[in-house]
Order: sequence, then C-alpha cells, then structure tokens
Amino acid sequence: MTARKSGFIVGAVAGAGVAAAALAGVGMRMGTAGAAEAQQPVRVAMAGTPAFAPPPGAPMSFADIFEKVSPAVVQINVTSKASQPTLRIPGLEGFDIVPRGRKPGQGQGQEDGEGEAPTGPKQQSAGSGFLISADGYIVTNNHVVAEADDIQVVLKDGRELKATLVGRDEGTDLAVVKVVDPKAKGSDFPYVNFENQAKPRVGDWVITIGNPFGLGGTATAGIISAYNRDLGDNTSSFVNYIQIDAPINRGNSGGPSFDIYGRVIGVNSAIYSPSGGSVGIGFAIPADIAEATVKQLISGGKVVRGYIGVTIQDFSAEMAEAQGIPNVKGAIVAELVPGGPGAKAGLLPDDILTAVNGQAVTNRSELTREVAKARPGENIRMSVLRDGKPRTIDVKSGTRPAEGQLGLADDDQDKDGGAAPTPDKPASQSIAALGLSLGPIDAASRQTYKIDSEVKGLLITAVKGDSDAGEKGLAKGDVLSSINGSAVNTTAEVNAAVASAKKAGRTSVLVKVIRQNRPVFVPLKIAP
Repeated sequence: MTARKSGFIVGAVAGAGVAAAALAGVGMRMGTAGAAEAQQPVRVAMAGTPAFAPPPGAPMSFADIFEKVSPAVVQINVTSKASQPTLRIPGLEGFDIVPRGRKPGQGQGQEDGEGEAPTGPKQQSAGSGFLISADGYIVTNNHVVAEADDIQVVLKDGRELKATLVGRDEGTDLAVVKVVDPKAKGSDFPYVNFENQAKPRVGDWVITIGNPFGLGGTATAGIISAYNRDLGDNTSSFVNYIQIDAPINRGNSGGPSFDIYGRVIGVNSAIYSPSGGSVGIGFAIPADIAEATVKQLISGGKVVRGYIGVTIQDFSAEMAEAQGIPNVKGAIVAELVPGGPGAKAGLLPDDILTAVNGQAVTNRSELTREVAKARPGENIRMSVLRDGKPRTIDVKSGTRPAEGQLGLADDDQDKDGGAAPTPDKPASQSIAALGLSLGPIDAASRQTYKIDSEVKGLLITAVKGDSDAGEKGLAKGDVLSSINGSAVNTTAEVNAAVASAKKAGRTSVLVKVIRQNRPVFVPLKIAP
C-alpha cells in the first residue's frame, strides 16, 4: 500500500513538471548530443483541439473558482427522532438499507458527520447542500433530511437560517429544502447552476465543496474517474453515478461537484470506504438527472414515474447461453404484481424484455429507467422474447409507488423467530448433473421453510458444496420451480430437461428457484 501511494505521488509531481515545461516552451531531449540539442524545445503532437480545454492556470490553483461558488454551498443541520441503528451496505457510505418497520433516515447518530449516538429521544446529523435560486431553494440528499423534524442551514457568512422540506425522492436520493426563516426575508441568495451540456471527460478536473465531519466550507479537488457506475442499491435503478476521486467524507452528502468553470456537474451522494473515510472513490448523481428530479420536486413535492408492475432480473450472458440465445440482452420477468399493468397487458413470468418504446435495454436498470419516463396512463410498447419468439406487448403505464412501499413485499414473510418443527426428510433423489438433491414438497416442509401453498416444484434437500449450484448460493429449503421455462414437479422432468439441454449442445440450464416465496433465476452449469 505504501508503495502504491508513493507511486501516485511521484507520478503527480512528474506530470506537473512536464506540463509546466511545456507551457514555458522549454524542453530537454534525453541523450548525449550536447547543450545545443538539449536547449531545443520538445514539441508534442496534439491530436486536434482539446474539446474541454481548461481556462489559463486552472491546474495551478482552484482559488478563484472556490471564491466564486462557495457562498452558494451550505451546511445542513438536521434534528430527528432517534431510533434503532440502520443497516448499511458494507463499505458504501451514504445509503441506508431500511428494515421493515423502520422509516428511511432513522439511524443511530452516525449519519454524515455527527458524533456519538444520542441517549435522548432526539438525534442530530449534518450534511451538505447548495442553493440553486436567489429565493432560497437548496438541493441536498434525501438521506440527509429524510424524516427530519427540524432543518437548519448555515451559510458561508455564518448565518443560521431555518428551512423546510419541499420534497424528496428515495429513487434518486435527492431532496429540496427552502429557506423560510423570517430573518432571511428579502435576501438575494448566491446560487449556482447545473451544467448539462459541456460534459467533462474522464480525467478532467472536478472540485467538491461541503461539510465533511461537520467542518464546513471544505474544498477538495480531483478528477472524473468513471461514468455510469451502478452501486447495486435501489437508487441505481434511476441513477448512473459519476465516480470521482476528489476526497469526500461523511458530511459531504448533498454537496456539489463543480467543473473548472464553477458549474455543478453532480451531487455528491456516497463513498466506497472499508474504513469509513475517503479512499478516493466517491459517487455523484449526474447534473442532468439531478436537475430533472429537482424540477419535479419543486413543482409538485414528489417525482412521478411510470410503472408496469413486474419484478425483473438482469438477463445475463450466462442465462442467454443456457437458453440457446447467446446474443440476447435485456431483463427477465420473475413475477408480476397481481392485477398490475403488466399482468393486465399479458406479460408473463419468464418473458425476456429487450426494448421499451423502441429503445433497446440491456439490463434491469435500463428497463426501469425507460419505463419510469412514461407518464401514468401512457402506452408503453414492450419488446418481448417469449419461448424464443419475439412479440410486442402494449402496457398502459401505472404510477410507480414509493420505493419504501415497493420494498415491503420483500419482508412479508413470517419472521417471528420461533423454532419450527423438523420434518421427516422427504424422499429425495440426487441430480448429479446439477449438484442437487431434490424431493417433493410435503406439509412439514412447507411449515419448516414457510413455503406458500401455491408454490409448486421440487424441494432442494441438499446441495453439493463444490458444484455450480453451491457456488451460486442455492440452499436446502429452496424450491426448484422450472428449468429453461418448463415447470418441473418430478425428478424425471428435471433429468429430461437436462438431457434436452445437453442434446442441444448447451453447457448450462436456466433454473427458476423460489426462495422465501420470491422467484429468482439462476444459470447452472451442467456437470459432465
């Protein structure tokens, strides 16, 4: 680790030296040719005019930019009800996984820069935000102000002003608050603008300003590291994050990332950090997504999205190979909301969705974003692959429920913790090709594993640890429901499905597994 850090420092210094020499028109050739040759300038061939050239002196100092934009950046102090600890994605700071019965934003006093967990009924937390209008509208993260009882913003000039929540959106982790303090009456607040046109490239400078660990008014700089990052959480269905390496920490949540012209290119939202501090991997919500969301929040207090009522998974390359359609990408339907728009339109489990309104989709996040663009009541044209044959299905869009309401279904299973009786082991048969032992689902199994009466298939009674099934997490108590789209209720049907796949020259099969009464698709390699 020390060697890597040293390498980065040396590389940065060397790069700066070369840049300075080039600007001065002074260079040196390596070799034995003598002083006259050494004094000749080094000429660097440029492949065209830079598309995003910095203003003169930008790499040398960011002071002018900071002085220009920092008055629009605020510290946000929040008071809310104390509750039990929230669960976090390991290493990913800035997002909460909210258990059933817990409201978003309730935590143990470790949210974005605050101190030790409070012992009283209230807790305080701090984040960042930035003004986008002269009359006091402020953008921040949803997780900074969710369920806040009191919001106070602190300006660069030290003024502490009361603010109120205008609207928030769990789907993008964005929120808008507005200054309502009587002391601010008539104020003409400094503000900044979103930049949606001149998109910086990977490698271009980025500057962040925020409130890390409650310190306030802190500027850091770095570069754009990558675009289109998926964090693997609920917000990634609507946000393709910008990755930046400018140091940001707890408390920077909701603060702006600027380009070298002082325009907002992103809203800082999360960091990847095994230690809890900055390791140079931060994530910002892109300006175009943020601006569109903020406009809806200001106009109506919430974001309205299209909805078709399906649970989907990425249709991976491995799944496609198992189905014998190697070039197909999209999302596969695991289940449908009863009576929902998709079910009414005729979508079915196992359908592979490949495009929305003519726009190709390669994964579930892209599909969700395209569907979300529709207004409730609008027609959504879905391109579907069913039983290997393409078809088009028109779905009348519904209104997407709040993300918290969508997540409740995942926790509907009985979790009373009581010890269930151990059933007699049902008669099972080993399927060596899949590394599974399978048996019928009897009454005792349904009670033990809480399997709903409508669930059909074969109970997995054992999994070979070194098999593909074992490596992919299949476990005793799961239900094998189908193979390559065909329902299986006997081991003979399983063997027949595997034999059919082998005959077709396939090396894997796509199985549907029911776990805790929810379907999931898993491609399994066929053992020789």
